[in-house]
Amino acid sequence: MTPIRSVVLAGGGTGGHIYPLLAYADCLRRHDPNIRITCIGTPKGLEADIIPKHGYDLRMVPAHQLPRKVNMDLLLTPTRMAKARKVTRDLLDEVAADVVVGFGGYVSVPAYMAAKARKTPMVIFEFNDPPGFANKLAMRYSDNLAIGFEHLTRTVPMLANGTVTGVPLRRDISTLDRDEQRAAARRHFGLDPYRPTLFVFGASQGARSINNAVLGSARALTDAGIQVLHVIGARRDDPVEVPQELAAPYITMPFLSDMHLGYAAADLVMCRGGAMTCAEVAAVGLPAAYVPLPWGNKEQYRNVRPIVDSGGGLLVEDGDLSPELVVRDLIPILLDSTRLAKMGASARAFGRTNGDESLRQFMYEAVAKA
Repeated sequence: MTPIRSVVLAGGGTGGHIYPLLAYADCLRRHDPNIRITCIGTPKGLEADIIPKHGYDLRMVPAHQLPRKVNMDLLLTPTRMAKARKVTRDLLDEVAADVVVGFGGYVSVPAYMAAKARKTPMVIFEFNDPPGFANKLAMRYSDNLAIGFEHLTRTVPMLANGTVTGVPLRRDISTLDRDEQRAAARRHFGLDPYRPTLFVFGASQGARSINNAVLGSARALTDAGIQVLHVIGARRDDPVEVPQELAAPYITMPFLSDMHLGYAAADLVMCRGGAMTCAEVAAVGLPAAYVPLPWGNKEQYRNVRPIVDSGGGLLVEDGDLSPELVVRDLIPILLDSTRLAKMGASARAFGRTNGDESLRQFMYEAVAKA
């Protein structure tokens, strides 16, 4: 295997770029504690708060999001891009980078451009439909394309020739044994170890439609013997009130960093349809009621559709979400252990738990052929 002493990881802006990057960095370090790992980001992205806390070197580069309108920012773009590429190339020289691995986000653009100019091997990781601008650009420079989900090679023409590695996941998720940890995880949250459990989460701001629908059905859920673990969102604006004197536990919290414990406690999840969420929920074999974001480019619909079609979950339209829907559609599933087991098996068949190891192997092959 070709020796690799220094790796530069590029990805930022959102958790969907950062968390697979961190899981991959952990994998590299497990195999070689002495490997040099340098992450690049911008002060504006979430990476500035997240990556240093995980013990990795984060270097800031002057990357800029490309403007979508004809304005002064657009006119300044060529000069800004040239500066960002130079700063990033100098960084690659400083750390003697053997390879650049990009996870998307606009901070990846100067990394890809600097790698091309320096003739440094680059690996592109993509698990979104459609791919973002940074990775589309990188595909002009390199055919070392790693894909997070197998179906993307069929549904997205520009990804057809990629290699499916799976999504790098944190080890506490990829190695999770839900059966073994279920009772302990439920006790951790103050839940009953034996009741059927609905795990609800949205995003950092929460998901108002999800929150309202589940809270509105709290009495019906708990009267049916179902308990709820509900992550309501740390930055939500709307107040959350849980009905009093419920027949079963209903636990709320603003944020949950130990998501593997939530997954271990759950029998069914209600969540959005981000690519990272789909990768994690499927990998641990959890059935889910997916509520994709109803606006934007509808990528969350494309994320969840293959899981739903495989029998691993159900798709709930945000506009249809209501307490009545929760009662009608979710309570029967939560009370049917046979159906839950069948859905969970279908979800697990879609998911992959070795994305970090597969991407590492792919990186070494890319460097070897450079």
